[in-house]
Amino acid sequence: MAVPPIRRADELTRLHWVAVALAAVTGLVHLALGVGALPAPLGFASLLAAGGFAAGIALLLAGIYRRVVLALGIPFTAAQILLWYLLNEPTSLGDVSPLAAVDKTVQPALIVVLVALLYRSDGGA
Repeated sequence: MAVPPIRRADELTRLHWVAVALAAVTGLVHLALGVGALPAPLGFASLLAAGGFAAGIALLLAGIYRRVVLALGIPFTAAQILLWYLLNEPTSLGDVSPLAAVDKTVQPALIVVLVALLYRSDGGA
């Protein structure tokens, strides 16, 4: 298997930086929620999700398999939304914490940005 070319971070567009910012916000929310929920299994799961967002940011900035990172970020982020809904079963806005409200606003936006980057003419390079 060939080693992927390393791209420079200065090749990133504004849309890439929007994705980085959105991923950082949701990663930090998961980190805060995870630390607060330890030692419960959901705390560890949240920390794992935070690590996933951090790894995605690092790989995107390093330019390693950038297109693959963008493609995997979409289902990863969508799974976070689905799992949150299934585990919390919110029935009204009153059931949503302020951190969850921020997170569940940021995550769909992140998905839209990742899709846009993936389908750009340059392949999200």
